[in-house]
Amino acid sequence: MAFAEHEVLIGRDAMTVYKFLVDGLNNSLWRRGIRSISLRSGHTGEKGAVYQQTLTGPGGRPIAADFQITEARPGAEVRFAVVAGPVRPTGGYYLSTEGPNTRVRFALELHPKGLQKLMNNMIQKTMEDEVIQLEQLKAVIEEQTPGA
Repeated sequence: MAFAEHEVLIGRDAMTVYKFLVDGLNNSLWRRGIRSISLRSGHTGEKGAVYQQTLTGPGGRPIAADFQITEARPGAEVRFAVVAGPVRPTGGYYLSTEGPNTRVRFALELHPKGLQKLMNNMIQKTMEDEVIQLEQLKAVIEEQTPGA
């Protein structure tokens, strides 16, 4: 199994952070490697919404990484599952209030099957690189005007 997590404390309230995270279109504002992203089906920010996403893969090739929101609890958590592409982890953002701030934990998990087991070290490193981008999320949200 591959697992990675990282957490940050963001100087905004939980609903502000939640509303930003639950809209998958905001991913391109803080995650590297996103070539394109669009809402494919469902409603923005709701359980069941599917986002079509293309990432920059090995050698600069485009790879599909569409994902579906599997849980959306306002102010508390957003969970998702990657539903297209060569690697299909599940993950989530877990929010907790600390005074006027919000602690966000980003976790990814994958149970490799078949030949993916041979690439477990590379998959683990990629997932670690992904969750550390939470630092960029903090910067982007804190740069926004409160309540905007």
